[in-house]
Amino acid sequence: MTASTATPNLLGMRFAHRMMLRDLHRLTEVAQKIAGGDACDARRAAAIATWVRHLCHEIHHHHTVEDELTWPLIERSAGSEVDLAVLSEDHAALDPLLDEIRWAVDAVEARPGIATAERLAAALARVRDELDEHIAEEERALFPVIERYVAVKDWEAMEKEIRKGGAPLTFVLPRFEGVVRPEERDEVRRLAGPVMGLLMALVRPAYRRREKLVFA
Repeated sequence: MTASTATPNLLGMRFAHRMMLRDLHRLTEVAQKIAGGDACDARRAAAIATWVRHLCHEIHHHHTVEDELTWPLIERSAGSEVDLAVLSEDHAALDPLLDEIRWAVDAVEARPGIATAERLAAALARVRDELDEHIAEEERALFPVIERYVAVKDWEAMEKEIRKGGAPLTFVLPRFEGVVRPEERDEVRRLAGPVMGLLMALVRPAYRRREKLVFA
């Protein structure tokens, strides 16, 4: 295999990883606080359940498209330079853990309280810990391979395909603001363009109201 002369932009993948991990960490903390006695009425329980379900869908979609699109592209581009077996096994093990989160959050929505919150906190913590390790290894092992071997046009085509079928834009878009680092802001503005800024302004107020309710 020969190296590419241009480098794919991995910001989108980095942001996806950061958003999933950030929410797993802070949702686990929310569930733990409720299990410790924090107030959670029916309205807040419903908001938490909606947020968790969107996140589970986002995580499932992310690792599914990696298996179906990203991994095959990397294998075609890098050949024997990469071994994706362990990362694929991680994905296979994740689905039943996401199911446990869904069952637990259904219980929280139906019966908010300490017992149901404890189950949700445990389920979220397990996926949080699994993905902390999985994503760290994925970025360590694969990002240099992607940058060295994958053609920019192939990566961009794959990213366009990945956007289909993900979590709602009203959930995904405003969460970018929570994970963009100061040194990345200029590049994000350049890549996003003015239309994205207008969309962000439209969805931000409702998002912040939901966020305040969930993470109060």
